[in-house]
Amino acid sequence: MTEEVVETVERVTGTGIPVRGNDIDTDQVIPARFMKVITFDGLGEFAFFDQRFDDEDNEKDHPMNEERFRDASVMVVNANFGCGSSREHAPQALMRWGIDALIGESFAEIFAGNCLALGIPTVTADHETVSEIQAWTEANPDSDIEIDVADETVRYGDHEATVTVDEAQRRALVDGVWDTTALMRSNSGSVAETAAALPYLDD
Repeated sequence: MTEEVVETVERVTGTGIPVRGNDIDTDQVIPARFMKVITFDGLGEFAFFDQRFDDEDNEKDHPMNEERFRDASVMVVNANFGCGSSREHAPQALMRWGIDALIGESFAEIFAGNCLALGIPTVTADHETVSEIQAWTEANPDSDIEIDVADETVRYGDHEATVTVDEAQRRALVDGVWDTTALMRSNSGSVAETAAALPYLDD
């Protein structure tokens, strides 16, 4: 059996998309009626669905409907993003839409934990810094933002900002221990040896 390599997440680079507003909860990120799927596949198309479309499926004014942000992978948000229900479908939907990292003023703790389980950094900065990055992404939709998880910095254009990464999250991402399933697979030999040595386990 080939042992799996555990992926580290030291930095994330991609174009940005600003999603403004405080207290954006997980029901806005992925409405409950789209959570009846057996797997998470296909959830991306329903991310922010009720903010993006009206009752007749006509597009509303939302950055995720704008062509210039279609390939964005870094979402820049405001305070208390991901609050409300602890549904893991929310970061799953964002990941499947194409989001690899989030920059915000603050994140709900469970939402940030669910992001970490997917290898998605949730880095924080003060209101002024976040507002500046949001404005910059609107003016430069085709330019990359680089998040350095290890050094806790964000670079965009000629600017560099200091951000905060929760220490436990930073260690998990940089050391490659965020994916517990992959971690177990990568140590399958040691797991098998330990299991074989346990007297209460039969072959």
